[in-house]
Formats: sequence, C-alpha cells, structure tokens
Amino acid sequence: MFVGIIGSILPALPGPPISWVGILLLYFCNGIETNYWLLGITLIIAIVIGILDYIIPAKGTKYFGGSKYGIWGTNIGLVIGIFAPIPFGFIIGPFVGALVGELIYNFQEKERALKAATGSFLGFLAGTFMKVFVSLLFFGLFLVLVWQNKSVWF
Repeated sequence: MFVGIIGSILPALPGPPISWVGILLLYFCNGIETNYWLLGITLIIAIVIGILDYIIPAKGTKYFGGSKYGIWGTNIGLVIGIFAPIPFGFIIGPFVGALVGELIYNFQEKERALKAATGSFLGFLAGTFMKVFVSLLFFGLFLVLVWQNKSVWF
C-alpha cells in the first residue's frame, strides 16, 4: 500500500494499480471472505485513473498551446527533479523540463513556451493529486478491511 502511495508521485510506478494489488492480496489471506464487487469497482477506478494519468498532462499542455516537447520535458524534468539534491525538486523539475522542452521546440516564442510549460505543469499536478487521492482512498479502504477482519489476525 505504501509503495502505491509513493508510486502516485514517482513517474515510474503506477500508484493506484499497485494500491489495488494491495487490496487484492488482502483477500488472499485465510479467513477473509472475498468481495468481488469491491474488487471490481476498485479495479475499474484504478484503470481509469491510470488512463487519465496519461491524458490529463497532455491535454493540459495542448490546452495551453504546448507541443510534445513540453510533455516529454515534463516527464524528463520530473525524473531529474526527483534525484536532484534541491528541495522540492520533484515539483520544480516538471515545470523547468516543460519550459526547456518548449524552448527547444521553438526558441523564438518564449511567452508561448512559458504558457505551455505552465499548462503542462498544471496537468502534471492535477494527475498527481488524482493518483495520490485515489491511493490514499485505497489505503483507507485497506485499513477498514483489516479492522473488519481483525479476528483473523488477533
């Protein structure tokens, strides 16, 4: 479950699907009755969030006039920002990456590049917020299920 929450922020790990696997593994424990409705609904939510995670940043970039360079710059900036020894690098990195990507695309239009980088960054923030929110909800659901079935462990 914690890997799913961390994966909601890191670009390499799909946070909500990993959190869903945590709920699924809980049902493999002896003595816990499987709730297929709960597993099905949470699986659909995890899949939809996974798909939206790719669509929202791209739409944000396109809405603000950006290009594929800005989208790639956001992702590369996020990876660099995670490992950079600066505070809040994972927040600053996507914006700077999108800006650099847009400037590589067209160096003459600096104002458009800044606007597109802002759109890409807002899309990244919206997607990250959505993934963290769903992963935290799945974690809360996990805790409720553990509490309801506490007689299995205690």
